[in-house]
Amino acid sequence: MTTQPEEPMHDIADSDPEAHRIAQPASTPEELRAALALIAPDALPTFDDERAAALRQSREQVSAAPMRRFAGQWAVYVAIERHPARAARLRALENRAAETDDIHEARELAAEIGRILDAACAEAGIDQEQGAA
Repeated sequence: MTTQPEEPMHDIADSDPEAHRIAQPASTPEELRAALALIAPDALPTFDDERAAALRQSREQVSAAPMRRFAGQWAVYVAIERHPARAARLRALENRAAETDDIHEARELAAEIGRILDAACAEAGIDQEQGAA
């Protein structure tokens, strides 16, 4: 068993034949839901539940922040899932990170997970200084 990540993320994304099977949608609930219907239909019930909760919170707080946060989080999810190899790599890294007891491996895994999330945030138009809210 190696402590090195198997492949750098940029190589996977660049060689992924399905990398851009859909374009990154606008970060509106309607467009995100339409994209999910194509690339991750199993996520639709969770999306719908979280959308309802965000709408409820927005009304209770008289604030758009819960809906902005919801849309930002799902925009990042779509940005990851629209690249099947990247999504699979992220899941593999997360699973390995949950199992490892080696601090050096954990750091390498966390760094690669961070690079994947950074790339997805950039594609989703999330300002990482401000976050999704």
